[in-house]
Amino acid sequence: MNIEDYREYSLSLGTDVEEKLPFQKFKNGEGVLVFYVHGHMFSFFDCNDFSVISLKCQPERIEDLKAKYECIGNPYNESPKHWVGINPITAPDDLLKELTRNSYEIVKAKYKKNDGQTDNI
Repeated sequence: MNIEDYREYSLSLGTDVEEKLPFQKFKNGEGVLVFYVHGHMFSFFDCNDFSVISLKCQPERIEDLKAKYECIGNPYNESPKHWVGINPITAPDDLLKELTRNSYEIVKAKYKKNDGQTDNI
């Protein structure tokens, strides 16, 4: 999947999705595009090097995904216990979409807003 298709897909997940370039003041971070739900990251990648998308994932799924798919590896700059890295160029589109939606749902459920309060489940 190319970068623009991935961006469009991520934004289509819900009206609560925001995209930002929050690391522009950091060397090597100026091109990192982050997708948020309820103010928390669920997906990010470097626009200048679209070879790894970091996604939140259930810890119990991570080793199986890595064993089954060559396109799955460690995330960029996040805990490999709760995040995976996926190569969007070599990953099947359906897998990339499923893991992106999964990441969105994990973060959305954990941080859904109730009357302006954050509910940590």
